[in-house]
Amino acid sequence: MDAFLNLLGDRGQGTLATLKKDGRPQLSVVSYAYDKAERVIRVSITADRAKTRNLRRDPRATFMVHPEPYRFGVFDGDAELTEVAGAPDDAVVDELVEVYRAIAGEHPDWDEYRAAMVADRRLVLRIRVTHAYGMGVAG
Repeated sequence: MDAFLNLLGDRGQGTLATLKKDGRPQLSVVSYAYDKAERVIRVSITADRAKTRNLRRDPRATFMVHPEPYRFGVFDGDAELTEVAGAPDDAVVDELVEVYRAIAGEHPDWDEYRAAMVADRRLVLRIRVTHAYGMGVAG
């Protein structure tokens, strides 16, 4: 599993798969931060999107990275969702700042960013990887 986990790096873009009510997959391309020590993928999402509704109903999630042709990793785990950001200085917004920093570095105006997280009704999706597979990785 560790060889596939290395494909996640520290951050990047991947495809998140959740399950619709009818059982079919719903796919979203997202930016993510990865915590190697905890084996946790973190994504900033909004409360009112399909992926969030799907995960509230069924927490099973699959995440895929595909850095080059015939080389990919697929990661399964159960979703953990934080509360929706309620105030610019709450713990959820603090974690959203951490996710942003891990993905993109420093923001030019953190006060603006924090206010936007509340206005957008953002939260953090955490996927603790329990199973990994793929192709094109030695290990």
